[in-house]
Amino acid sequence: MTKETVPGGTPDQSTLRSASLKVAVRISAACAVMVVCLLAVAAVYLMNKLAHPELPPAAAAGTYAYLDSRDLLEAMIIAGVAGIALAGLVGWLSARSAIRPLGEALALQRRFVQDASHELRTPLAILDTRIQLAQRDAAPDSQPGRNLARIREDAATLTGIVNELLLAATAAAPDPGAEPVELADVAASVAESLQQLASANGVRLDFAALGRPQARIEQNALRRAVLALADNALAHTPPGGRITISTGAEQDRAVITVADTGTGISGVEQDRIFERFVRTPNADGARSQRSFGIGLSLVREIAMAAGGTVEVARTGAEGTVMKIVLPAAGR
Repeated sequence: MTKETVPGGTPDQSTLRSASLKVAVRISAACAVMVVCLLAVAAVYLMNKLAHPELPPAAAAGTYAYLDSRDLLEAMIIAGVAGIALAGLVGWLSARSAIRPLGEALALQRRFVQDASHELRTPLAILDTRIQLAQRDAAPDSQPGRNLARIREDAATLTGIVNELLLAATAAAPDPGAEPVELADVAASVAESLQQLASANGVRLDFAALGRPQARIEQNALRRAVLALADNALAHTPPGGRITISTGAEQDRAVITVADTGTGISGVEQDRIFERFVRTPNADGARSQRSFGIGLSLVREIAMAAGGTVEVARTGAEGTVMKIVLPAAGR
């Protein structure tokens, strides 16, 4: 039986349906009780008016009691005030009941990320140690030595990601006093890491340091952002194309630029490509689409966390140029 034919759906969907049904029943029951209470209050008030009518002396000997518009207005005001108070109480209780499962799910997710991040740190430390042992048997300027150095750098990047996950799971705020990072060093490292992959795809990958600005940002986070932009450019640049990663300064801003000679971005607003899993139709129809996954969304989050932005500087038939712009830091 496939997933679509399962009567109850996934366990998460079943849980959500059960929780929503429970909240709906509680709200319906509370509203019914509220209506009955309001009707009872209004009836008691009107009955009291009928039992003790305030008649003028000339009509005191009459047989009938009556209600005027003032009595009805007072009853409506009393019922309205009571309805507002009860509606607020019902809304508060319902919201509290509805949010409780979300809080439990968030706590469970945070605990899982903490546990997973903590458990991954040990094997990563062991991996780094073994790489260092292997480096002792290889000359640093040899091909195996250079490959081991790149592998150790990639392992260090992965360790940094795990540490960031652990900090995020513990709700720790980022350090505002981070040391300035040389953007050219990070960009050059990314270009070197992707050289073999670019060559295998028949794409030329260059790096140009038009300036060597610095920015206060976590180095591993910046590396992941530049790597995501370069990887996106590599995925959409045909064989024989070219990708250029460059650094520079614009007034008081530090800039990293990733330019490619791909087909450009069309069929979607440029700002939307930084949303998660956005898809754009290609020229041959909606069935053939270009997907941006979550890489560009993470780039925007990293840039914004450092007080910067990421933008599409230019796109078209000649290719696409993307820029990470960060506040420059003094040396």
